[in-house]
Amino acid sequence: MSYLFTSESISEGHPDKVADQISDAVLDELLAQDPNAKVACETLVTTGQVIIAGEVKAEAWADLPKVARRTIAHIGYTKADYKFDAESCGILSAIHEQSADINRGVERPDPKLQGAGDQGMMFGYANAETDNFMPLTLSLAQDLMITLSKIRREGKVMTYLRPDAKSQVTVEYDDDDHAIGINTIVVSTQHDEFITEQQAGSQAEAERLMTERIKDDVINILIPRTLKDRVRTPEVRRLFETSKINYLVNPTGKFVIGGPHGDTGLTGRKIIADTYGGRGAHGGGAFSGKDPSKVDRSAAYAARHIAKNMVAAGVADEMLVQLSYAIGEAKPVSIYVNTYGKKHVSQSDGEIAEIIGRLFDLTPYAIERDLCLRNPIYEETARFGHMGHNPRFKEKVFERPDGTTMTLNVELFTWEKLNRVEDIKKVFAL
Repeated sequence: MSYLFTSESISEGHPDKVADQISDAVLDELLAQDPNAKVACETLVTTGQVIIAGEVKAEAWADLPKVARRTIAHIGYTKADYKFDAESCGILSAIHEQSADINRGVERPDPKLQGAGDQGMMFGYANAETDNFMPLTLSLAQDLMITLSKIRREGKVMTYLRPDAKSQVTVEYDDDDHAIGINTIVVSTQHDEFITEQQAGSQAEAERLMTERIKDDVINILIPRTLKDRVRTPEVRRLFETSKINYLVNPTGKFVIGGPHGDTGLTGRKIIADTYGGRGAHGGGAFSGKDPSKVDRSAAYAARHIAKNMVAAGVADEMLVQLSYAIGEAKPVSIYVNTYGKKHVSQSDGEIAEIIGRLFDLTPYAIERDLCLRNPIYEETARFGHMGHNPRFKEKVFERPDGTTMTLNVELFTWEKLNRVEDIKKVFAL
């Protein structure tokens, strides 16, 4: 019997994502000046207010209000009508020095013996149903939000769009976990009040006309543009052609009040949309605002790198990798693998885990080194999920304490590189 599975994504203007991006922008600013910086930055955003708190140990300085305002403006909160805008919002900083008790477990005379910044378990996941080895439901939900953001920034069509938005995609699967149809697509997008009560004759009619127009634009503008720009797999494109999709667009009616004015945002509240959309598992630790000595970020990236390369190499069609650490210890406490009965090798899941332990150096020092995690690469991760994006280089500009600027060419999403496939094939004789 077939079953339904659903994942959601959010735009960069969602209040929780605003908070994530500010936290990671602060992290990037400090790492640009001091690659060894230790940072744990949390942000809260609400009507006209930003509160930045956390712990830092760094030979660096950042103008936190300037970083926050730049980030907010880039997202698109630049109008007083939004009740939260880059120029007028208040910004309170409560950053203080990192605990010496925590730091003693991380920094060692020999950097190769660097311990984990905290205990915990981290998960990486990959499957073969999309070309980026991500769950189809989440991949499509992210594609919708990325495309909607581009349409909003271009300002040529759907000119009523505001920054806050969410998407949700439900896919029907057969008993063999193959996608056989798209069941439901939900899009909720903040918008201007582009039809007034005076124009429509009543407030209820104005809301009905706005919702009707937005739904029509989602179906006839957003969906075709997403298919054109983002969906590369013919099998997935056919699902749109053959499925009778139920579209739910702004189901509650008008969505004018949104962003941090409509809902308080906090760093780290969208960890499922940040990872695998409910497929696989999640250890519970958030990513944004944390430097890579915090293994709940860096080891989650390492686990994704392992799972993706394993699936790409043909070890299995689906794989979950769990890594666990103890604070202050360099080597993982355990490595666990689940291939969901979809492996193509003779080794058991336990034996695959043992091979991973020999094939990959999973100490915090090695993870930081191999994935180049001491570079200022994190603000981009806080927008449309941390996994599934193409690795690429980008020039980023940062301000020094003396007011001069520095330009760094950094590689983003290094954990998405398929650079261990041949090593894996050789070990498994594939």
